[in-house]
Amino acid sequence: MEIKNSVTIVSGGASGLGEACVRYLVERGSKVCIADVNEERGEKLAHELSDAAIFCRTDVTRGDSVQEAVDKTVQTFGTLHIDINCAGIGPASKVLGKRGPMDIDKFNFVIQLNLIGTMNMIRLTAAKMVQNEPNEDGEKGIVINTASIAAFEGQIGQAAYSASKAGDVGMTLPIAREFADYGLRIVTITPGLFMTPLAESLPDPVLKGLESSIPFPKRFGKPVEFAMLCDQIIRNPMLNGNTIRLDASLRMAAK
Repeated sequence: MEIKNSVTIVSGGASGLGEACVRYLVERGSKVCIADVNEERGEKLAHELSDAAIFCRTDVTRGDSVQEAVDKTVQTFGTLHIDINCAGIGPASKVLGKRGPMDIDKFNFVIQLNLIGTMNMIRLTAAKMVQNEPNEDGEKGIVINTASIAAFEGQIGQAAYSASKAGDVGMTLPIAREFADYGLRIVTITPGLFMTPLAESLPDPVLKGLESSIPFPKRFGKPVEFAMLCDQIIRNPMLNGNTIRLDASLRMAAK
């Protein structure tokens, strides 16, 4: 699929990896809907990108909110070709903490946002994309999910986060097999350590300690490097049903 003249929706598009994707795709000729709960950042980014982008306040845990974003995207730009799912959170919480067992509501919220939210985006964007005219390969659209290497090597305190991201990974192939009949592709990226707003908020000694654990290149990933992989996934029709690690060969330790 070509990026130029495409229409994309990016959940979590107001900051971090999502913002990098929004900027990257707009620069290459895509029209983009920034779907995020952060109205201030989302509106500011959409204003900066002018007619190439719109903002829609979107709570991915709510199907009606996602449907509004999808409908607004189609009403504004005429169609929808690409769904990039970056919305998510990763709070740490032990199953057995100093104050007793984990609050199950906290576990549930992470699952709702990271896993159910991703499914809300997939199912409702796909319902629009199947209406597109296929290209020469019969392709009508593509979904790109953001999981994490924590899906494979979660650390202590990441039970909820790892479970949610493992769910994103686990549903990739079954969905790809189902979507094959509709001309849709789906790929999941599992990033390692990236310089997002969360990482930038960490004390310098913590950042340096984390960097020392990365084999090569020995640094945090740049959000634009995540966007670069999305570019390749979008344009390469043979990438389908895959989970791709983007982690500089990092394998997370237990702590």
